[in-house]
Amino acid sequence: MNTKDLSSENKVCSLEKAVNTIKGKWKIAIIWQIHQGNKRPSEFLRGINQVDRRVLNQHLKEMIADGLLTKKSFNELPPKVEYRLTDLGEKLVAILWDLNDWGKLLVEKEEG
Repeated sequence: MNTKDLSSENKVCSLEKAVNTIKGKWKIAIIWQIHQGNKRPSEFLRGINQVDRRVLNQHLKEMIADGLLTKKSFNELPPKVEYRLTDLGEKLVAILWDLNDWGKLLVEKEEG
């Protein structure tokens, strides 16, 4: 294998990175919940049917690491945390609205 092949294998595809960032059964639902004003894990559990607390926590940690969310912990009992969208997360919401519109076109095509 020559050097040219190695360099092309190591390139990061921005589309693949974007898809991998939101890949996960509940990540888009979590983004919508936060965008709609829900901030606490208990609200996410009520707003997203069938999500497991362990999976929810894992997705939240991943989205913080990816820069989509911030977490604020309050020094009180019982413990309280809130999640908010970052600027990057807000940009994702705009993209998801466009994706939703595209999905409507697909539904119309399927029904028509």
